[in-house]
Amino acid sequence: MSQHHPATIPSPREPASLPGAPLDGGRHRAPAGRSRAERHRLGLMVVAELVLTASALLLLYLGWYLVVDDHAVAADQHAAATRMLREWDALPASGPRAPESPSAPSDVEVGDRFAVIRVPRFGDDWLRPVIEGTSTAQLDEGVGHYAGTALPGQVGNFSVAGHRLTHGSAFTRIAELEVGDVVGVRTATTWFVYRVTSSEIVAPGDVQVIAPVPDAPGAAPTEPVMTLTSCHPLYGSSERYVVHASLLASAPASDGVPDELRAEVA
Repeated sequence: MSQHHPATIPSPREPASLPGAPLDGGRHRAPAGRSRAERHRLGLMVVAELVLTASALLLLYLGWYLVVDDHAVAADQHAAATRMLREWDALPASGPRAPESPSAPSDVEVGDRFAVIRVPRFGDDWLRPVIEGTSTAQLDEGVGHYAGTALPGQVGNFSVAGHRLTHGSAFTRIAELEVGDVVGVRTATTWFVYRVTSSEIVAPGDVQVIAPVPDAPGAAPTEPVMTLTSCHPLYGSSERYVVHASLLASAPASDGVPDELRAEVA
């Protein structure tokens, strides 16, 4: 038979437990685990931070690509054009030189740098090399010449293309060209000066703009003209911005830069 003991009442001076002491024999209880909702929110916060970090890095890269790298490439293209002019000017007056106006576009090969283009509207010292061909490889080096179109000074349509953005942005300001503006093209022996006559915006497939007579496929050309093309709008490529010009004058390179190209742009 079990013995019965009276309940023990703790002394007022000896409390059942010290303030803050554990009530379970000295062991601290572990905090309750995070709820599923809390874990979900934490995961979303981590993902959001990663996305923001990646976005910031992407913006930094794009800024570098569109500004710093673009300026560096533009400087390289300007330097290449300047070297071409210097090398041509160093050729002896009576020695073998490039023909003033090659007889056919086949006289230059894809990848050849055969001319320098100068557009006062784009800047007082703006120069770019003109390369045969309009693939990415050529456009990344300067202004590309549409193979099969006329060469500088020839009867027909001397047609060129340039990047609107990136890789030097040769034609980033093409939409600023106005009727009456001039465009200079220098070969080894000759300066050709074209005057802008019109501009238009067309679909990428509207190749009639570079026909021998612009926008008149099949028509026989009777005069030297020039066409410049680039992507449009500025930050897109759904269309093409096109500028047409007609030959205004030509002069021997030995006479220096034509006055028309020295005039101040309004």
